[in-house]
Amino acid sequence: MWKTILLAWIAGISVMGKTFNLPVFLLPGLMIFSVGSGLLYWYQYSKLESHHPIPWLSRAVFILALGILTGTLGYRYADHALEQRLDNRETETRNIEAIVYIRHIDERSEKQIRQKVEVLDQKKQPVQWWLTFKNIPEQPIKFELGEYYRIYGEVIPAHGYAMPGVFDQEKWFIQQNIMASVKIWKIEKLDHEAVYRLGFNQYLNNQQGWINGLLLLMERQRYHFRTFIQNSTLKNKGLILALLTGDKSLLSSETEEQFQRLGISHLLAISGPHVLIFAALVSWVLQTLIRLYGPKLYLSLPRPYLLVFPFCFCVLLYSAFVGFEIPALRTLLITLLGSSLLLLRQKIQALSLLLASASLLLWIDPFSVLSAAFWLSFGACFILLRIYESIDRQPAQPAFNWKQRVLTAGKLLIESQGKIFIALFPLVLIFFKQVSWIAPLTNILVIPLLGAVVVPLDILAACLSYIISPLGLLLFHCSDLGLNLGLWILEILDHLFNPQLQGIAFTPLLIVSLSIGLIILYLPRSVIPKAWALLCFVPVFTSRAPDSDFKLTVLDVGQGQAILLQSSQQKIMLDTGGYYDETKFSIGQQILAPFLFSQGIARLDRVLLTHLDQDHSGALLPLSQKIKIDEVIANTQLPETWNIKQSSPCREGQSWSYQNFKVQVLSPGLNTYPSMVEANPNEYSCVLYVQLNQAQPYRNFLIMGDAGWPTEYELMKKYPELQVDVLVLGHHGSKHSSAYSFLKYLHPKLAIASAGQNNRYGHPTKEVKVRLKALDIPLLLTAQTGNIEFYQEADEQINYTLYREQWKWLKIK
Repeated sequence: MWKTILLAWIAGISVMGKTFNLPVFLLPGLMIFSVGSGLLYWYQYSKLESHHPIPWLSRAVFILALGILTGTLGYRYADHALEQRLDNRETETRNIEAIVYIRHIDERSEKQIRQKVEVLDQKKQPVQWWLTFKNIPEQPIKFELGEYYRIYGEVIPAHGYAMPGVFDQEKWFIQQNIMASVKIWKIEKLDHEAVYRLGFNQYLNNQQGWINGLLLLMERQRYHFRTFIQNSTLKNKGLILALLTGDKSLLSSETEEQFQRLGISHLLAISGPHVLIFAALVSWVLQTLIRLYGPKLYLSLPRPYLLVFPFCFCVLLYSAFVGFEIPALRTLLITLLGSSLLLLRQKIQALSLLLASASLLLWIDPFSVLSAAFWLSFGACFILLRIYESIDRQPAQPAFNWKQRVLTAGKLLIESQGKIFIALFPLVLIFFKQVSWIAPLTNILVIPLLGAVVVPLDILAACLSYIISPLGLLLFHCSDLGLNLGLWILEILDHLFNPQLQGIAFTPLLIVSLSIGLIILYLPRSVIPKAWALLCFVPVFTSRAPDSDFKLTVLDVGQGQAILLQSSQQKIMLDTGGYYDETKFSIGQQILAPFLFSQGIARLDRVLLTHLDQDHSGALLPLSQKIKIDEVIANTQLPETWNIKQSSPCREGQSWSYQNFKVQVLSPGLNTYPSMVEANPNEYSCVLYVQLNQAQPYRNFLIMGDAGWPTEYELMKKYPELQVDVLVLGHHGSKHSSAYSFLKYLHPKLAIASAGQNNRYGHPTKEVKVRLKALDIPLLLTAQTGNIEFYQEADEQINYTLYREQWKWLKIK
């Protein structure tokens, strides 16, 4: 029963932020059902004699009701916390002058520095912001821990690409409790007296308390090790620092990319082994001292009970040292709960302990459920517990010699890595949409070296550096040699296999089916028959979309345009969008590819480019490196350097008919020459007309590309009976497109502007908005709605959904 309660609590919190269109009476009805079932169960329990068991149906209904009640409470608890956090975030760009306090060390990359600060004077209570500035040696901006500053800059609200499968920047900001980022212009350091005069005496007093003082001391130690290692002659400074404190400031981007390709980037995060190694090391030293100088202590208190307190304290200390990251916090909670059961002489059940620690972590910080680290950490821990339980059930073996012990340890390592890779595969697909197939092999080769040699040496060196600094530095050099060996192994794997992150196309339903099957496989034998897992795996190999499906999705690609057409047999893209420099940030690889993978798409039958401007076609080449593209059509010849198969340029009269829709080219005309397109690529954009065979109320879609008034005039002359239900505005809503006469002539039921938030062009312009409003034509802007997905119901009705309406943190007020 307790497991049901804990699982329901976790499940309730896990849907944090999801908007549900449920009847108003459903929640009160569930509460009444839960309370009523509990009263009925209590009545039967009180009436029946002790030797008469309660009917199984009553018990099942009671457990179900208890789960519903607990899950509802979990959802309400998480929703309340989310609403409070959403009230504190910034929603508009503005210039600010603010008072801030520095509690954390900065995060550095090769090009940028990000400093997390507490802002004292912008909300009713202090909130956290990111301060960002360039990482250059002559940078005059420098912050010190424990100090106060007056800052001047521009507040920039979190705003990302709102579409499935893509990194959700707004969710990450909420999970990290960061309410905005700030582009810094100038800072002024303030002394405590100045802060006191400004009226923040209560905050000053709080920071001088012993808890905040200890946390600040920990942060100063992290900074101490950064400078200590940075100023040393170590070769692998970035790796040593990352493995010791989780600080990646000295880590090169090449090393991070290599770890990602090989599937071992998780080793750069501070996890349970780091914490437990430190606690075990201190406990061993303490145990040795007691054995040598005070063995009589064991007469009054058994060794496990004597050592449990310093062990727990060390786990707490190291968890605080690394900033209570989720894996470390998980280890801390499991240690505290397990130690409490040990002291109370209660039986420890591994699964119950894991569920209790997860539930307690979500009670402390419900926003942890939004992090991939929470699910991957507890998922890996669950698999390791199942492996431990299977070993524990095996009959006792005679004493092994060292060779047998090494073979057994190797077999266990291989088995655990294989099972973890398979079990976490669905989670990896959900969070990352790509996988490194070489990860199990890399982990098998590298984990023993890092876990048994490098990390213990790092921790021992850090401890000794406080006592005998030269000895600590010597051990850091020994750790450095171990890392040289590890990197040599990685270079060999890189050379032999040339591993790349492989995108995997799985729909959400297939991931759910696969996950249920794997859960059944890894549950104890007595719970559910293993054969049932096969039923869950069948859809993975036989899944097929229904013949009648149709989707048209206007994608949120920022200041650009990309549209996806989907049916059961065809996957077509109209434009791909593109960042101004795809080598710095790739719309193709970081936005479009993950989105397509999340839709189960690994191949595009055709890409139609309205023209070759960067914001319409720039992502094509990077996308083609992740997604197979059968054919590309544009208004002119593609550059030869792209090395992409291309058909003849699009011209008026071309059309492609599919099972339930048709795509036509309305412009440019047949007599358009390449020189004309080169001279005015916008005006000679491919104007595309998508028409469904049978649908209401949105049957006809017109995509204008970057065409303006001349093309609109030609369309009115050539197609006097043109029917348009949805118009994707030309040139993102530029004032030189979407003429009043053209809009009046078409009078669509809906207009869409594909443009970026606060773009420098002001798209869609005020003039276009005025024209649309005068004609009573609704306007949707992708920057404010996210993906706009039109989908066909079974009754041939076409409806649409706005992605930003599905999650509370994505809604723009």
